[in-house]
Amino acid sequence: MGIRYLKLIVLMMAGGAIYPLLYLRQNFELTLLSTFDMTLAELSIAYSVLGTAFVLSYVPSGWLADRFSPRSLLTFSVGMTGVIGLWYASLPTAFWVTVIFGLWGITTGLTFWAALIKGCSLLAPEHLQARYFGLLEGGRGLFEALLATIAVAWFAYAVGSLNAADEGAMVQVIYFYSLVCLVIAVFLWAVLKEPGSSGTNAVTDRATASANLRDTFRDLASLVTNIRVWLVAVCILVGYQVFWATYSYSAFLQTQFGLDAVAVAALTTVRLWMRPIGAVLAGLIGDHFHPVRSLGIAIGLAGFSLVALLVMPADSPYALLYFAVATSSVLIFGVRGIYWASFNTTRVEPRRAGLAIGMVSMIGYTPDIYMPMLNSYLITAFGEALGYQLYFGGVGLTAFVGSSCAFYLLRLSRNDPPITEDP
Repeated sequence: MGIRYLKLIVLMMAGGAIYPLLYLRQNFELTLLSTFDMTLAELSIAYSVLGTAFVLSYVPSGWLADRFSPRSLLTFSVGMTGVIGLWYASLPTAFWVTVIFGLWGITTGLTFWAALIKGCSLLAPEHLQARYFGLLEGGRGLFEALLATIAVAWFAYAVGSLNAADEGAMVQVIYFYSLVCLVIAVFLWAVLKEPGSSGTNAVTDRATASANLRDTFRDLASLVTNIRVWLVAVCILVGYQVFWATYSYSAFLQTQFGLDAVAVAALTTVRLWMRPIGAVLAGLIGDHFHPVRSLGIAIGLAGFSLVALLVMPADSPYALLYFAVATSSVLIFGVRGIYWASFNTTRVEPRRAGLAIGMVSMIGYTPDIYMPMLNSYLITAFGEALGYQLYFGGVGLTAFVGSSCAFYLLRLSRNDPPITEDP
């Protein structure tokens, strides 16, 4: 039991350390632009390349996860992300920054995502899937918040006490995140050992490669006709869609309740710290109450919490808004914490679980593409007040579709025997 949790902790650290380097703009956007002498349009192009790489990599990521061990893929991913970060710290031109983001799309998408999810799924006992995924989501969120706190504190210290220019302090922050990735890569290789196995199922000759390609297409066709895979994908899509809505809490609170920037910042900070609480709590509840049943209830309650924000009076006291945001965030991060625990009900054999994870991810994370455009369209077409009401109300109502899918999945899987590998 002890070694399982040690491996889970290392997975948390990997998941929490690999992405902040890509999203420094969350805390340092203006400084980032001045440091690299880039325009916002140039930085947006780099992120567009990153997003495209993610979308294209989900299914191939699953294919790789079925042929190489999580140890090999995760160590490569986190280590190479750190190495590329060292290049990033040399302050290349805007063109090379775009190239760097494309490479990060490979190391954090193609070789990382499915390996992380499959690694956690294989690590967790069948009756503790929700707990492990809840701990993974909450733990990586907590580790990411810790790293961000250190990075922001060091940036402030470098500027205030060491008299460093903003650009110089920004470079130090990039070095910090890059070195953290390199150190965690060593931990991954040391901890995720697989006794008696080289940890890889890589193909070794052309005939085997050809056979594997044919098997891949057959497996993909089988997954496309598996209704449970689609139900899991819809549950994740709806859950991720509800999560995406929380990115607009700041603007929503300012326009609907007339709060100033400081008050809104305090409220939205609450959202970040609810991630470990909601994810871990949902994981613990899910294992006692059944992961899929818990997911269905959590999605429905998360959707209801978004709709409830719309009916609160504009003059609501700050304490009530604080409670509403905290409660909504706990529910929404609870959904994120356990929606991958539902994957075990698809009855997909371990040998093609990675491919299934890739397919589910490709469908489930499409809100990354359309949610920003939907938000922008509604605000532009209907104005801020009505636009945000339609946005939050629509997303909240669609949550009940995800809840229905979860309960249908529960019905289909109620009498499932233990899963076994194909002979």
